[in-house]
Amino acid sequence: MAHLAIEGVSKLFGTTFAVRDFSLEVGDGELVCLLGPSGSGKSTLLRMIGGFERPSGGTIRIDAKDVTNLPPERRPTGMVFQSHALWTHMDVFNNIAFGLKLRRLPKAEIRERVENALALVGLVDYGRRITTQLSGGQQQRVALARSLVLEPKILLDEPFASLDQHLRERLREEVRDIQQRLGITTLFVTHGQDEALALADRIVVMRDGGTEQIAPPSIIYRRPQTAFVAGFIGSMNFVQSHIRNGVCEHPLFPLAVPVDDGPVTLASRPEALAIHPSERANAATVHRTVDFGTHKIVDVDLADGTRLKAMVAPDERFQAGMKVEPSFASFFAFRDNALVHQSMPSKSDAEAVRLLPV
Repeated sequence: MAHLAIEGVSKLFGTTFAVRDFSLEVGDGELVCLLGPSGSGKSTLLRMIGGFERPSGGTIRIDAKDVTNLPPERRPTGMVFQSHALWTHMDVFNNIAFGLKLRRLPKAEIRERVENALALVGLVDYGRRITTQLSGGQQQRVALARSLVLEPKILLDEPFASLDQHLRERLREEVRDIQQRLGITTLFVTHGQDEALALADRIVVMRDGGTEQIAPPSIIYRRPQTAFVAGFIGSMNFVQSHIRNGVCEHPLFPLAVPVDDGPVTLASRPEALAIHPSERANAATVHRTVDFGTHKIVDVDLADGTRLKAMVAPDERFQAGMKVEPSFASFFAFRDNALVHQSMPSKSDAEAVRLLPV
């Protein structure tokens, strides 16, 4: 196991910061996911930790040892690239053994380690296959085995973006199982919120090279600290309004929001948005209904053009064109991207909101 400490790390490309004053501590055996849109600095940060990019400022320590300026081969890290980066002229065995040969280990030890790594990723009988004969998922496993065979203290992982959805889900579960079994401290980079929610002990939501929020998945989902995080993790409904005397002036959401007068953004998850048939003149209109089997998602249009999503039971019958009245069982209020108020569901709504899909 290993402890990773990133202290005030920045990376400049020309005059542009890819990462700015980033700090994070990752505990022994912890899996932390770096999540954010393209250009948020995730991969640059990962490459600096792995030694493939040199920071413009700051310090990176592994087990209290400063590794900021060490090359990749002198760091106790292993990296699994999205592109796999396998040598096509070598078979699977030699791809995995390559790093061990550079360390000049005895042949018997190399064979034992490679065979153990192949067993770990479920490819026991694939050692003599050429990598071009493997499926995308098998190539990803070889890339993982090549990293694990070096017995890294810290595993740096890129997403499975090139794989189909079912294979991605299966492989991420396998990676998590292996990581927990070996107790390797791991950073995992992804664009996909589903991967972050499924894999991570903690999620770091990044934006423009900085940090928006760091917390366990359930906290990130249920208590986002910024409007950006609220909109980036899961599906979120946003309603623009104004507060006057502690009350929201929106005609459909006259909610108590105990903040100073001024503009406000209300936000609520689809599972916390209730809808009921209505005859009111300013009622919302059902745009469409999508049946997911376990539940339905109803798209609802407000009079000002705002579209909201409500999660309802599979036997609910809402049709396009129906007039409905929406209400929030719970909601967040943001101003200038910062959370200024969070309501909790009433007891009658608590059970429904407890079943949030995290």
